[in-house]
Amino acid sequence: MPFFVALLAFYVAWNLGANDVANAMGTSVGSKAVTLKQALIIAGVLEFTGAVLFGHEVTETLATKIANPALFAATPQIFVTGMVTVLISCGVWLQIATSRGLPVSSSHAVVGAIAGFSWVALGVGAIDWSSIGLITIGWILTPLISGAIAALFYSQIKHWILDQPNQVVQLQEWIPWLSTLLLGVFGVIVLPSLTEPLTNFVIEQTGFNIPAYDIPLLIGAVAAVGLTIISWRQLGDEGDEGDEEDEGDEGELLPSPQSLIPSPQSPVPNPQSPIPNPVEKLFARFQLLSACFVAFAHGSNDVGNAIAPLAAIVYINRTGSVPTDGITIPLWILILGGAGIVGGLAVWGKEVIATIGENIIALQPSSGFCAELATATTILIASRLGLPVSTSHALVGGVVGIGLVQNLNSIKFQTLKGIAAAWLITIPVSAALSAAIFTIARILFF
Repeated sequence: MPFFVALLAFYVAWNLGANDVANAMGTSVGSKAVTLKQALIIAGVLEFTGAVLFGHEVTETLATKIANPALFAATPQIFVTGMVTVLISCGVWLQIATSRGLPVSSSHAVVGAIAGFSWVALGVGAIDWSSIGLITIGWILTPLISGAIAALFYSQIKHWILDQPNQVVQLQEWIPWLSTLLLGVFGVIVLPSLTEPLTNFVIEQTGFNIPAYDIPLLIGAVAAVGLTIISWRQLGDEGDEGDEEDEGDEGELLPSPQSLIPSPQSPVPNPQSPIPNPVEKLFARFQLLSACFVAFAHGSNDVGNAIAPLAAIVYINRTGSVPTDGITIPLWILILGGAGIVGGLAVWGKEVIATIGENIIALQPSSGFCAELATATTILIASRLGLPVSTSHALVGGVVGIGLVQNLNSIKFQTLKGIAAAWLITIPVSAALSAAIFTIARILFF
């Protein structure tokens, strides 16, 4: 039984990787900051790392706080059967959505499936409605918060850099602030946990009681200074190259950073250098970093959707009782989830990447950078709070926020309608699937 359940969890993680992880890299591929192959490799490494290091909080929430576990205390095998049906129904729905290129929420699917089997098993009272309510508020707020942050970031970059006559000079002045912002978001939320062992070691060796945030702040400051210096050097080199090309081309202008879509006025970007503008080239490098943070954030939050049922079943098999509050997630379960996510992304991730990166608005690196930074901020905060929010909600919200700042007409509302419809039907479909499969399983086995 545990081996079969582990295979099912791997199947869900695989489908989750194919669908949700595409969110992490969709905007980077859409803006030509990275190739599809590069995106798959980068996302794979960071998704796995985020899942293993930070995946336990959300997994605990899903394993112990959606169904009311106290009501299953006398019948742990019913709870085990229910968690197996959750894995089957989530995996099937995610695979259907991915085959159609729809970025649905695995968080919706797993919560809907847990609620569906609980209702059939013990009635409406078996669902922990307070937890469902809190998670639902998180789903509603996620795209709004991410969209607002992305719109704020992009409006400032547009005003102070992209709309200025001398963009390169303006960008040089802004590089330290952009570096600090990018690394600060990641550092404040993630670094304290990563550097905790180092902080404890220094305290033991020196006897000084160092505040928890001192080492993360030092590492973040050094990284921000390093990124600033490297970016200044790269911008200077590209600016010099651009000047030489301008002189040789008898005043031929570079295309506007407002649009990388080829037009009669702008040269077609060649495959070797798809981003001809030096300002956008630098933003492409910043966007690559922000995409890495989204991948890490996604791994930390969404791996719980695949492995929470497995963690609950392993706990029941080991102790003979249903987990009621916190449970310890074995490392092998986190690794299994991370590996499944990476495999699914590599094999099936291309369809959803195209939807997010190319079919909502036309993205360039500067706007993609803002959308990803907003997404990473929103998701990492949710992970720290143990809330299973939707990365697809956050990123779509961020991309729409950019579209509102650029031009309302630039948003492809037809694509958004399809995405919104998939979001809305995910909970009822996964709940109905789970309820049906659970009913059949109970007839056959009990």
